[in-house]
Order: sequence, then C-alpha cells, then structure tokens
Amino acid sequence: MLLITEFVLLSIIGSVFTVLLSSVRPWIHKNLSFTSSLRPKMFHSFSPAGKPSSSTNLITNGTDSRTVKSNKQKLQEIFRLSDCHEAASVLSSLVKKDGAGAWPPLANHTASTWPAALQPYKEIYLEMAPLLPAANVSLDDNVNLQRISFFRTRFAELLSEKVDLQQVNRLLEAADAGRWDIFPRDVYNGFYCCVAWCRHAYRWATIPVVRVAQLEKTVTLPQELVSPWDSMQSHFGLDSESGNNMSNLVLNFDPSGEYALRINTGLSHLITSSEEEFGRIFHEVEVLAVPVYHAIVMSIVSFARGNQQACLGHVKEIMAQLRPLLSSYYDRVHDSKIARSVWLRNVQGFYGWGVGSDRREPITTDSAGQKEWEKFDGLSGNQVLLFQALDAFLGLEAYLPKLVQERNVPELQRDFCDVVGKYGFRHLLSDDGIEGEIKNEFGEIVKRLRVFRSAHRTRAKVYLSQPAPERLPMTAGKSLLKDSIDDSLEMLDQFMMGRLQQTV
Repeated sequence: MLLITEFVLLSIIGSVFTVLLSSVRPWIHKNLSFTSSLRPKMFHSFSPAGKPSSSTNLITNGTDSRTVKSNKQKLQEIFRLSDCHEAASVLSSLVKKDGAGAWPPLANHTASTWPAALQPYKEIYLEMAPLLPAANVSLDDNVNLQRISFFRTRFAELLSEKVDLQQVNRLLEAADAGRWDIFPRDVYNGFYCCVAWCRHAYRWATIPVVRVAQLEKTVTLPQELVSPWDSMQSHFGLDSESGNNMSNLVLNFDPSGEYALRINTGLSHLITSSEEEFGRIFHEVEVLAVPVYHAIVMSIVSFARGNQQACLGHVKEIMAQLRPLLSSYYDRVHDSKIARSVWLRNVQGFYGWGVGSDRREPITTDSAGQKEWEKFDGLSGNQVLLFQALDAFLGLEAYLPKLVQERNVPELQRDFCDVVGKYGFRHLLSDDGIEGEIKNEFGEIVKRLRVFRSAHRTRAKVYLSQPAPERLPMTAGKSLLKDSIDDSLEMLDQFMMGRLQQTV
C-alpha cells in the first residue's frame, strides 16, 4: 500500500513539474538564445609551429591571448633598452607614437568616443558605403560616368552639410602641438584610417573600378577630405595623395581585432569574406612580426656588447618566428579563403590611386595646352614594415626607391629600417666559430624569404590574371600597366623576379 501511495505522489509531482517546465521553456529558449548571440566570435589560436592550438584562452578574431601577452612583454623590454641603444630607442619611438603604445598600432574605430567634430566622417562613410559596390558592373562608359558623378556629388554634399572643418582643423592643430589628451593617439589613428577610406571611396566612386575612372588625370576632392589628410600625412612624414598599407589596411582593425570599414557592403558572403581575409593578412603579419622586431633589436644590442652567444640565440629566434608568420600568408592566399573570382574586381582596385593632384604643379604641358600631372600609386605589399626591416637586417638594398618610401612608408617606420641597416652586422661575420653559426642562420633566413617571394610571385600572377573586362590592367601599387594583361603580367613578373634574385 505504501509503495502504491509513493508511486501516485511521484506521478502527480512529475506531472506538475512537466506542466511548469513546458510553460517556462519558451522563456528559457528566448533568453538563452539571446545570451548566446552576444558571445564574441571565436577562432582557433596558433601555436609557434603554425598549427591550431588546443588552448581555449583566446581573445576575439584569432589572436592567441598568450601572443598578446608575450608581445607586450617584448615591447616592454625594448622600452627599457631605449636609453642603451639607438635601435631600441627608434623602435620604442615608433611603437609609443605611431602605435599609440602598442604594435600593431591601436586604432579606435568607435566613433561615439571621438571628438564630436570628427564623428560625421564615420557616419558619412557608413551612409555612402552601400552605394559604392555594384553587384552588376556596367561596361558602358556613359553609365559609369553617371554613377561616378552621382556618388561624388552626394558624398561632397554630406561632407559639406555635416562637417565643421574649422573645428576639425583645431583638433588636428592640437595633435600637432602634442595635446594627445584632447586628441588621443588611438583616436587619431582611427580617424586617419577613416579619412583614407573616404578618399579612396571618393576617388573611385564605384567598385569594381571602371575604365573611365582609371583614365582620369586628376580628381578634385572635397576640402573636408583634403585639409585633414594633408595635416595627418605631414604628421606621419608622408607626401602622397593616396592611402598606404598602414592607413588603409593595418589600421582598419580595432583593438579587439574587428575589421572596421568595408568596401563591399551588401554584396555576397564570398566577396565580403574575401575582402576581410585579404585585410587580415596585413594586420596579422604585424601581430606576428613583433617577436621578429624584438629579436632584430636584441641581436644588434648583443652583437654591440660582444655577447655573440646571445646574438646567435636572437638570430635563431628570427628564423623560428618566420615559420608561423609566413604561414599566415600561405593559409589565406588561396581560393578557399580569398576567392580568385572576386579579389581583382572587388578588392584590389579600391586600394589603387593612379591619378595626380591638381593642387600640385603639372609635370608637363604639351603644345595643345594639355597638362599632365605626376600620378600617385596606391597600396603595395612592398610597403609592409616587416619585409623592409628584414631586408635592412640582411643588408639588402631597399626595394622601394627613396621617393616612393617618403610618399608611402611612415617616417618612423623608415627610421627603424634605417637604424637596422646602420647597425646590421651580417657583413662583419667571419665563417668560423660562433660567428660562422650566426652567419649560417642569416643564410637560413634568406632561404626562407626566397621561398616566400617565389610563392608570392606564383600566387600573385594567378590572382592578377583573372578577367575584369570593365577595367584596364592595373595593380594598386603600380597603377596602370601595359595595354594587355599578358604584357602587364610579364612586366610584373620581371619586378618580382628581380627582387627574388636580390634576396641573397
């Protein structure tokens, strides 16, 4: 009897519990789903060997928190040495000033935290961004001219209506005077990136890039995009109308690693993901390059102090760090990550420039009175700090001519490469003993770079050979090329082969 009573009671309790659970299940589902939707997107970290790590101690967007901590410690060590050696001093200055105290540089893209006068720039870009890409690009020059005119007219109207240029200039003057309490460096970097993107959007006015835009000799930009740009370019020691690797790529990520401004808003996932993966290459290279910069400086300091054993260890560290660093390129530059079918048309063109400035003196005037202006080239992988620093450390001649460097590579980055070249010691090493071991490690670094440059040469040709009937052959870094794609690829191949042969 007792067992029957217990069974009945348990059945009643179970029924009541079931009713209660069914009544609250929708609430639970709703709230748990909402909570999970707020979780940051997480990615695998990478171990030093470039393999997925089992660690779950991650921050967003693929950067292992251990890497972040390690990089911070390495930079702190460089800061402590800044009074001991010029190489450490110059790198410290680069990180503290252009990097806003970190590397890659911190860039604040949260416009609501910017000074009020700057906020319209981000708002305007976001408003204009959906009008920039064309899902179905026209081959009709007249149609494209109308599209370009509409985009530029609307962009200029918004800038004129919303931007108080006088207030913007006052903020930039405060930064020039060192008032970083008024205009913090990370905000300055974010604003620099935003203005660069606004200028490139205005310059092309439609993506994919079209022939009629490529054939323009000059483009007159609104004063709201001229005055701030001139000021910030002067701040970074640059002299180009175009953006650069730092302004448009490295700085286009917020401190958590989120991709900030976009080219192809509203288009397919294939296009938008290819665009973002391409941008991430340049940012991630600088994340992974911090141990290399640290080891370069430490090897220079150790060699100067006569501590060859420590020097050998640091040079070996450079070689060890190149494996995961270059893997970040190999892992992304293939069709499954950056689609060959969309990169040339929807990504590469935006980063070009290819026109002169009517604010500058023309370089020639023909008999008919037609003026020609010197054209400014756009972004190039040759502007990446890592490869310039490695070339300087190896004692190789700089690939970029001095004028191109002064236009497109920030002054403090140029200073770092100069000081690395100044104190480079590869040419001082003998073939014997520990110096011979150090010399052999330099040889291994050269081999690694040669493999990379050979692979890049092959992959670049594949991506650049994709059809783009709406445009003339062009790269971002060298603007218009030859009339035919075959002739253009041959010319580019000669450039890349030349650099490969110089890497010895």
